[in-house]
Amino acid sequence: MHRPASIEPPRAVLRRWPLYLGGGALVLAVLLGVLIVVRQQSGLIGLDEEWAEEMLDIRGPVGTALALFFDTAGGHLVGTYVVPAVITILLFVFKRRWAAFYFLVTTLASALGVQILKHLFGRARPEDMLVTSDFGSFPSGHVANAVTMAVTLSVIFPVVWVWIAGAAWSIMMALSRTYLGAHWLTDTLGGALVGIGVALLLWLPFAASLTAERRGPPSTGTGAETTDAHTTQAETATTEPTER
Repeated sequence: MHRPASIEPPRAVLRRWPLYLGGGALVLAVLLGVLIVVRQQSGLIGLDEEWAEEMLDIRGPVGTALALFFDTAGGHLVGTYVVPAVITILLFVFKRRWAAFYFLVTTLASALGVQILKHLFGRARPEDMLVTSDFGSFPSGHVANAVTMAVTLSVIFPVVWVWIAGAAWSIMMALSRTYLGAHWLTDTLGGALVGIGVALLLWLPFAASLTAERRGPPSTGTGAETTDAHTTQAETATTEPTER
């Protein structure tokens, strides 16, 4: 028994959820930056100060070494150029050309968006940094890059372990940035919002091509399908009455 068409959710609305979520994430990122600028007039946001003090208290050799690994792997030459290039090339090699194009465009757009917001808000970084960073603390480029790649790869490979690995990598990247004193806690939140927003928004124009590519080429009607068709025809012929 079919449900009435009137109570089924419109397909157009279902297809637009990446637009709503992605656009909403970018709007929230901008609003968070505005809030930070406004609060800077009377001091930094209290949560940022408290979190930064906690990170200073737990610093040690092991934690610093791990955080420095994430600093290298998530940004600079390796994280910004080498890792995205390797992933893009691998996708091309395994004949996922639309996936490679989507991944490359998304990572580039995310990096551009981060730089725009950095220069728009011009937030000062914490004073106790253990690494050298570029201009602007908000949003975190490392976290934006990590989240962008995590969401993009989850779209390309919609399996649970990719989602879990991407979430774990993104969380560890955010923690490492505040541990090293390179960012405030709200900077990492802003970076995550940028990564989510860009990846979901750019999913829309690629969605149909990515789905078709993942499913593979259409069947040619040979092999098992042809056998099934012949079997069906034979069964039909045996059940129909002979006309006299």
